[in-house]
Amino acid sequence: MSSDQKTSEAFSLEALRAGDRAEFARLVETYSAAIYRLAIKMLENTQDAEDILQETFIKAFRHLNTFDGRSSLSTWLYRIATNEALMTLRRRKVNLVSLDEPDETLEQEQEPLQIVDWCCMPEEELMSAEARQYLDRAIDELSPNLRVVFILRDMEGLSTQEVAEILSLSETAVKTRLSRARLRLRELLSEYYGEKMARQRLVERED
Repeated sequence: MSSDQKTSEAFSLEALRAGDRAEFARLVETYSAAIYRLAIKMLENTQDAEDILQETFIKAFRHLNTFDGRSSLSTWLYRIATNEALMTLRRRKVNLVSLDEPDETLEQEQEPLQIVDWCCMPEEELMSAEARQYLDRAIDELSPNLRVVFILRDMEGLSTQEVAEILSLSETAVKTRLSRARLRLRELLSEYYGEKMARQRLVERED
């Protein structure tokens, strides 16, 4: 049994479906942080993330009577939040491909970038605040379809099956998009770490 399933079982679905506000308040308290984190990573805007958080739980409250319990509550809430975030991106007029489009249409063909091997970079460089900020910017460069898979799978730690359920995709499609997202991030981060390594070699020569 997964941790999400155990968490779901900690709530009374009967009470939630009956509109029990105390039980719903517990649901909000349990999942608010995760939903807000997803929204802020997807949208990079605190006001938009707060709007997504609010709208997610408003819709959940209105439609709890339709929740059949076949998936975990967290999967269901992530699905609502993801749809809301993608709609917000559409309103921003981002060139967003439908989640149901074939994978080959996700990304335009690009000239392969030189990928730097940063395996020998000092750990403090890899984990620095500056590096994390650059990673955040690189994630924001991903197309929304790749970004949401990367966030849910690699940052939120959900399983491939859970991500597939949230996005209504096959597990194969999730794995394909995740692979593309990781490769694209590696390309984007190569520029940053390439500059770091060049500066490091320059300092070593001067010493």
